[in-house]
Formats: sequence, structure tokens, C-alpha cells
Amino acid sequence: MAIINPYLNFDGNTEEAFNFYKSVFGGEFTILQRFKDTDEGHIPSSDQEKIMHISLPIGKENMLMGTDIAPARNSDLCKGNNFHLSIRAESEEEGMQLFEALSEGGKITMPLYETTWGAMFGMVTDRFGIQWMINFDDPDIAKKKVEAREHSIEKLPLVKEESETEYV
Repeated sequence: MAIINPYLNFDGNTEEAFNFYKSVFGGEFTILQRFKDTDEGHIPSSDQEKIMHISLPIGKENMLMGTDIAPARNSDLCKGNNFHLSIRAESEEEGMQLFEALSEGGKITMPLYETTWGAMFGMVTDRFGIQWMINFDDPDIAKKKVEAREHSIEKLPLVKEESETEYV
């Protein structure tokens, strides 16, 4: 069964917010990745120190996660749309099934694809306006990405873009 966790979006103050949550809930960050730590070269120097992804375990199964929204998108950030529900699928098949089911009648905001962090990932807003992130971490995908990079093979989406679902 998939695990669902909240994913919070901030306007440049993710680190401050998560240090506060850490003081409230305790624990240690399992991931703290800044935009400068990625291999994507299109991040402006002013955003290099901002948080791309941070995770704080809360309890045995739950994870509070967050990010600083890129300046190009933060004009759309407001209370009410500043979070996603993040699904950690147990298999690639489950991830694809959940992605397709949630996108029916909704909008795909990021097609399902193999990421720079070695996972299958996509985002969708369902027909009720709820924002979802679908993630499946597979060590084999990470290994294939390393091999692909070594052989300069281009990444391909896992879901065909010919879908009748509207893309934004």
C-alpha cells in the first residue's frame, strides 16, 4: 500500500520553516538538498542556496517534506495551494496506476519521468483541485540513470504525452 506524506511549498523560507518544525517535532533531516546540489544548470545564482528538497521524519512512517518554489512560479503561491500530498508508491506499476487515475479529469502539471535523483516522479492536480506528487524510488532506475549518463542516453518520459489529459 502506498504511503501519503505532506509536501509543503515556501516562498524562499523553507529552511527557516523546517528548522522550526524540527524544534517542534524533534528528529534530524534525512535529506537537505539545495538547488546548487543538482546537476541542472538553469538555476539562477540567486537561488542556488535555496532548498530544492528537505525531509523531516515525523513518527515511524510519516515524512514532512518541502521546497522553495522557483521565482518563476512563486507568483502563484498562496495559502491553499502551498502544499501537495506526496505518494510514495511501492512499485512502478502502482505509481503509474495512481498517476493515471488521479489525472483522469484533472491536469498533469509534470509528466511522470525518471528524475535526476533516480526515481520515477510526476505531479498532477486532480479534478477536485488537490495537488498530488507521485514518487517511486527504485535502485534499478538510479543505476540505469548512471549508465545512461555514462553513455549520453537521453531521459525519456515514462508516460506517453499523447494522453487526453490536459497538460499545464
